[in-house]
Amino acid sequence: MDNTSTSDIVIINGNSHPDLANMVAERMGIKNGGCSVFHKSNRETIVEISDSVRGKDIYIIQTGTKDANNNIMELLIMAYACKTSSARSIVGVIPYLPYSKQCKMRKRGCIVSKLLAKMMCTSGLTHIITMDLHQKEIQGFFDIPVDNLRASPFLLQYIQESIPDYRNSVIVARNPGVAKKANSYAERLRLGLAVIHGEQKETDADEVDGRYSPPPTSAYSNLLGNSVEMCLPATPRNSTPQHAPTSSARQRTTSVSVGVPEHIVKVKPPLTIVGDVSGRIAIMVDDLIDDVQAFVAAAEMLKENGACKIYVLATHGLLSSDAPRQLDESPIDEIVVTNTIPHEIQKLQCHKIKTIDISILIAEAIRRIHNKESMSYLFRNVTLED
Repeated sequence: MDNTSTSDIVIINGNSHPDLANMVAERMGIKNGGCSVFHKSNRETIVEISDSVRGKDIYIIQTGTKDANNNIMELLIMAYACKTSSARSIVGVIPYLPYSKQCKMRKRGCIVSKLLAKMMCTSGLTHIITMDLHQKEIQGFFDIPVDNLRASPFLLQYIQESIPDYRNSVIVARNPGVAKKANSYAERLRLGLAVIHGEQKETDADEVDGRYSPPPTSAYSNLLGNSVEMCLPATPRNSTPQHAPTSSARQRTTSVSVGVPEHIVKVKPPLTIVGDVSGRIAIMVDDLIDDVQAFVAAAEMLKENGACKIYVLATHGLLSSDAPRQLDESPIDEIVVTNTIPHEIQKLQCHKIKTIDISILIAEAIRRIHNKESMSYLFRNVTLED
C-alpha cells in the first residue's frame, strides 16, 4: 500500500487462517514474517519466530474457527513470545473473536469473553483489531484499545450489485434481537423491514436450572414472618413510635400472602412474521452463521408467506456440524459471508455459499494504526447498531 513505512512492520499468523494473513500481507506489499506454530505429540503448542522482532510493530493475524481453544492458545503464546523478544507493540488482528457469544451471565456459568480479554491483555497484546463483535459492549472487557471494524459496507455493496431487482427486497430480522442491525440495513438501502417473532423450541436460557425454586410454603412463610417480627425492635408500652406510618401510607403498601412471588412462566408464541414479504426478495442479516437450524426454520416461514427468493448475509460463517447439508436442502437461495473464517470445505459441500473478501479493510486498518492516522474513515456513516 502507498505511503506506508513497512521496514518495522512484521505480520505473523497462526494456523487458523493463513490464507487471509497472506492476502493482507500482499495488499500491504510486505512479506509474511517467519513464524512457525506446531503441536507436539502431547498436543502442546510450540511457537518459533525466525526473524528478529526487537523494536518492531507486530501484527498477529489469528481468527476463531471450530478449533477455538487451539486458536486462542496459539495467539497467546505468539503474543507472549513477541513480548519477551522486546517487540515495540503487539497488535492482535482477530477478525472473529472466539467466545464472543458468551458475553452474558448464563445460569451458573460465567462471562467467558471477559476471561478471554484478561488473558489477551496479560499475554502482551497492546491493541486489538476485530470485526463485528456479537455485542459491541465486549470492547469494555479489554484494558487495551479495541477497533471493532464493520463488514456492513461490503455486504451492502453486494446487495446493490449482485442481487437482481434488489429494490423489490425486504430486510428480515430472524428474531427481535437482530432488529436493530436489520433496521440499519433497511434504512441505508431504503427498503422495508420484517421481523420474525416467536420461537420454534425452548432456548437454553429458559431451561429449568434450579434457580427458580418453588416459593416457601405457607407454614414456612408464617414461621419466616414470625421470625422477622421477633427481630424487630420492641416499642415501649406507653410510648408512641417517632415515625409511625399513617393510615394512608398503609393503604398504599401491598403485601403478598405466600412470601416470595412465583416467576410467571414464559410462553413463547409460534413463529410469526411482522411485515409483508409476499412476492418480495427476503434478505436475512446477522453477524454469525453457526448453527443454521434457526435460519432454515425462518426461511421455511418466509417461503410459506410468499417470499420469492431468500438470501442470508452475515459477517462470520462458522457453519459448524452439518450446516452445509442443511443449507443445501433448505429453501435459502444464497448464503453470503465474508472470509473472516475459513470455510472452503463448506463451500465444496454447499454450492449456495458465496464469499466476500475483506482483507483490504484489515490491511487499511493496519496501515492507519501503524502510521498513527485516524480510524474514523473506516467507520464513516456506520451506526452503532451495525
